[in-house]
Amino acid sequence: MTFEDIQRACRSVSLDIAGAFHPNAEDGAPEGCQTLLLLSPAEPGFWKTLTESPEWRQSDPVDRWSESVIGNLARQVSGTALFPFGGPPYQPFIRWAARSGSAWVSPVTILVQAKAGLMVSYRGAIALARRLDLPALPTKPCETCLRPCLSACPVRALSADGYDLEACHAFLDTKAGQDCMTRGCAVRRSCPVSQSYGRLEEQSAYHMSVFHK
Repeated sequence: MTFEDIQRACRSVSLDIAGAFHPNAEDGAPEGCQTLLLLSPAEPGFWKTLTESPEWRQSDPVDRWSESVIGNLARQVSGTALFPFGGPPYQPFIRWAARSGSAWVSPVTILVQAKAGLMVSYRGAIALARRLDLPALPTKPCETCLRPCLSACPVRALSADGYDLEACHAFLDTKAGQDCMTRGCAVRRSCPVSQSYGRLEEQSAYHMSVFHK
């Protein structure tokens, strides 16, 4: 199967190959891996697929769905499924994302990805023991951006200085913080690439509720 064949299989279950590279010995990929494919939600459509699945009625539905669907995809393409959860030890997904050339450190220090912007998330990866021809790398979106993310957080919990987790949680407990709770992080929403990604507010609200328990 080619990269394009696998991409079509991923999109049929509302996933997208959001980065890919040929690992070397220092990348922490499984032994024998020649191509590593990083999988993210394909929007619009991912949330509907997830919430209509049997896993949605179980505990930890997002991770359960990811294990089931990506595990099945990996078997279809004779690969090995890998996940950013279920450790320790944990797989180095942030390092892999940067290594893929389709995600970068943003002006507010968190990852920004070519298709998802600051809404980037990785549901899993597939390691292949064969070397695929990969598409050309995308252009970093921040190079031509006015960078509204730098001033989007009302309490500067997420800024060029890094992430202040305590300040973030404190703000989310306030009345003003309910905008982030119901619509998603204001910084992530401010990214122009995020705005074109198609992620539903219901999905962001769910993830915020899990994050801010």
